[in-house]
Amino acid sequence: MVANDIAASSPSPLQIARARGRIRGRLILLGPAFVAAVAYVDPGNFATNSTAGARYGYLLVWVVVVANLMAMLVQTLTAKLGLATGRSLPELCRERLPRPLNRVMWAQAELVAMATDLAEVIGGAVALYLLFGIPLLPGGLIIGAAAFAVLALRSRGFRAFEIAIAVLLGVIVLVFAATLLASRSDPGSTAAGLVPRLQGTDSILLAAGILGATVMPHVIYVHSALTRNRIPTTDDTERKVLFRGQRTDVLLALAAAGTVNLAMLLIAATSFHQVVTPGTDSLEGVHAGLGQTLGTAAAFGFAVALLVSGLASTSVGTYAGEIIMQGFLRRRIPLLLRRLITLIPAMAILAIGLDPTRALVLSQVVLSFGIPFALIPVVAFTRRRDLMGNLVNHPLTTAAATLVASLVIVLNTFLFWQVVGG
Repeated sequence: MVANDIAASSPSPLQIARARGRIRGRLILLGPAFVAAVAYVDPGNFATNSTAGARYGYLLVWVVVVANLMAMLVQTLTAKLGLATGRSLPELCRERLPRPLNRVMWAQAELVAMATDLAEVIGGAVALYLLFGIPLLPGGLIIGAAAFAVLALRSRGFRAFEIAIAVLLGVIVLVFAATLLASRSDPGSTAAGLVPRLQGTDSILLAAGILGATVMPHVIYVHSALTRNRIPTTDDTERKVLFRGQRTDVLLALAAAGTVNLAMLLIAATSFHQVVTPGTDSLEGVHAGLGQTLGTAAAFGFAVALLVSGLASTSVGTYAGEIIMQGFLRRRIPLLLRRLITLIPAMAILAIGLDPTRALVLSQVVLSFGIPFALIPVVAFTRRRDLMGNLVNHPLTTAAATLVASLVIVLNTFLFWQVVGG
């Protein structure tokens, strides 16, 4: 009895965290969403948003904004799932789904992890080529190896890893903010771009690409894992407090990522639209075009941001692979072995000499295949009171999430058939 009374009177981990002060107590609640946000500014986004601005000017500004709002909802549900259940999405799938279906889920998730790593490594390799003239194949190996330095921070606790990723995201934000100021985009045209409208079949396809590729399946697995038992709670009141912190985390992190994506489009719209700048549908072309229109500093900043994006994204992608195997199969393999396995597709493509930007596009098609496998369980699990307790979805939240999931799945199916059909 005395021991129970002492335990009851001891401060909880949340109380200890909040006792650090008003600012530090709030900052400790932030972090997981910044890791997730890296997926929204990966090298694939660089190519897609730049192409949208170069081809259609400010026309698709509203698509970027809507895509970001969708991402905020999905990542909020994902964070809440891990917080309420104390388990990641793969773990819940293993516990709640039939074994054959769980194995299918694992197989497709591993494929998604490899496709993710392919895009990030190729993007980072292109950045090293642009900055230092390093050939793509050795550049890819450098990016793959450098990711270990970021991943090694997890041995010092979750906080060090989160802060490192947040700093890398901050570098990307600063680079594009400075480039956007230098480009002097038109505020009036930007505001006009918020009105939903399209211009022909090609613009529809590109808008579908921006919206459909918003939600990356691997980051759903990661985000749910980062919020599980991050700060243990003792009752429903503390869980609500943590959830409010997670909502703020998602709002800040995804707002930063959304700002970067919008800046990419605005810079391309100002610099390349209605200007004869060939090749701006590739990463190398955008780099060269920025050098011609805004100067060497802008081109250098683009390459640096691309390098940081590739490094941060591939670190998160490798971590996602670990979460996937541990959750679906309850097994682990050495991190070095997993890193080598996931590098094989990217190294093969770079060795063959395929067009890097084309490889990025194809990787997004593979990712689109995995989106339903991640989104549907998240919506299904977060609407169940027996799992979520007092954090169960409001019916309107479930309806909105179902609409978003359906839209993303339909758009990605459309993209898949467009690409397959040539």
